[in-house]
Amino acid sequence: MKVLPIKNEEAYPWILSKHYAKRLPSISFAFGLYEENLLKGIITYGMPASPFLCVGVCGEEYKHLVIELNRLCLLDNKKNQASYLIANSIKLLPNPKIIVSYADTGMNHTGYIYQATNFLFTGTTKERTDMASENGKHSRHSLGNPEIRVHRSSKHRYIYIHGTKKEKKLLREKLKYEVLDYPKNPTEKYDAGGSVATQDLLFA
Repeated sequence: MKVLPIKNEEAYPWILSKHYAKRLPSISFAFGLYEENLLKGIITYGMPASPFLCVGVCGEEYKHLVIELNRLCLLDNKKNQASYLIANSIKLLPNPKIIVSYADTGMNHTGYIYQATNFLFTGTTKERTDMASENGKHSRHSLGNPEIRVHRSSKHRYIYIHGTKKEKKLLREKLKYEVLDYPKNPTEKYDAGGSVATQDLLFA
């Protein structure tokens, strides 16, 4: 297996057809997982939709370092593929970076793949409602329809600090979220190799 940069457009079919959200996020970096020169999975990183999140992680001074791991899709879901893709794509990112990702409890996701790749667990967001966008899904922006509200499920928030040893130490000290014990879902089976429920691995 190997992880290589790909054009954003190469990730679009994966995101629109395989990911449960069925919509394109902001994409600043896109990488593909290859086996024998065949694309077996994609991962994308981009600007978080919420500027409040960027400030809230480590403060105003470091908000420009925050990016979101916003899509992860695998074709075969073989053991260790997801953790390999995450770990090796992070190595290809410029540093320092503060990477945020979420596990959607509404999709029965716990975030075991982030736990397996040493992300920090920093709590769970509250359920809420958002304005609906034109396609009927939630909208985080002022362009939504205030007359129609769409439910947003709670999400487990994970953070990874990418950089040199010195940069990691500094940013960890600046982290404004409390680092908590990893959540567990007793209905799912998990092992140290990263094997867990298919949905939890395939569709971050």
